[in-house]
Amino acid sequence: MNLNTAFVTGATGLLGNNLVRALLGRGVAVKALVRSPEKGQQQFAGLAGVEIVVGDMENVPAFAPALRGCDVVFHTAAFFRDNYKGGRHWETLRRINVDGTAALIGQAYAAGVRRFVQTSSIAVLNGAPGAVIDETNDRDPAEADDYYRSKILADRAVQDFLEATPDMHATFVLPGWMWGPGDIGPTSAGQVALDTVLAKLPGLVPGSFSVVDARDVALAQIAAARRGRRGERYLAAGRHMTMRELIPLIGRIAGVPTPARALPLPLLYALAGVQEIYARLSGKPVLLSLATVRLMVSEADRTRFSHAKSERELGLGFRPVEETVRDVISWYRGHGWLPAGRGALTR
Repeated sequence: MNLNTAFVTGATGLLGNNLVRALLGRGVAVKALVRSPEKGQQQFAGLAGVEIVVGDMENVPAFAPALRGCDVVFHTAAFFRDNYKGGRHWETLRRINVDGTAALIGQAYAAGVRRFVQTSSIAVLNGAPGAVIDETNDRDPAEADDYYRSKILADRAVQDFLEATPDMHATFVLPGWMWGPGDIGPTSAGQVALDTVLAKLPGLVPGSFSVVDARDVALAQIAAARRGRRGERYLAAGRHMTMRELIPLIGRIAGVPTPARALPLPLLYALAGVQEIYARLSGKPVLLSLATVRLMVSEADRTRFSHAKSERELGLGFRPVEETVRDVISWYRGHGWLPAGRGALTR
């Protein structure tokens, strides 16, 4: 396919900004959808080939004219409650993640775009603890939490459009827990990195994760646009890790001590309860909520994924987690988020 101009939603996010840079590096012009012009300038000031489009996934028709002339839409935007702010968020999740996705692929088609890459998630998959999970292991939406269910239904909206529109091409990329430079949110990954280096972690939480570099997910998206088969899913989950492995790794690379004791579940539930009260009273977000603890327990050791299909069809590979962590810490230090003198990066 000819890939001259791409439209990227969620362009200032962790995946979005790294995808924009990967596309520019391959000579592809980018229309970057941002909600905040200030964040757009923060991420992309001085980068040639980027056209900033201000818009919101809750009002797709408002920015739809900018879709004209694009060869592909990379849909990375999503509402994700990375932290707890009190209350339930299903209606917002449905409007942005489900209805917004359905509106976007419809508007893209109406604008003449015939290729669409949907950023899905490992959240749409499930398996037994310890099992290796692949793209065929669907999660039952009735048993999923609100965010997981919204991603399942968003993917279904894309599949429904494909079934009704034979000349539309769409693929799905399923990332794990993304880490990488340019995480200005920050996401939970960036916050864990910052808290570890700044000695704010009280201990190690249980559970396991699938850690992936956002730059590798970006490459998977580009490959999916070029070579992916219509309607197919491609895992980009990364490496299975526990916090007992990840936190000391961050400490070694950053040159700082890290906690060694594991936090028992009763203490975690108690801390989460206190954090939720604080969030309700202060209006400030917190990373640890009761839902987060329950999710860590339910998903423990369900983070081993097979990338055989992605490797075979997309040529997907992953850089070492050590390289990712080193680049994350270096980026935060270089941009003033971390003091340059705290610890020394190891090689």
